[in-house]
Amino acid sequence: MMSEIFILVIAIIVAVILYKVLKTATKMAMNAVLGILILIIANSVLGLGIAYTWIVILICAIAGVVGALLIIFLHYFFGLF
Repeated sequence: MMSEIFILVIAIIVAVILYKVLKTATKMAMNAVLGILILIIANSVLGLGIAYTWIVILICAIAGVVGALLIIFLHYFFGLF
């Protein structure tokens, strides 16, 4: 009886932890995809000519929307990327 309650409590704790981790991972993945899409759309609509190098893709994947806006800003004002 006691071991069943202990296993149930452990299962609930693991479920809560997995839920929080997957929820965060999903938000991060969506942010990364949105960042890359913003870069692609801005590049094609505005004709910026930003090359899709591994550094640019990595910045967009890690920083998401903010990273894409930073790359566009740096390219537009300073000619970087």
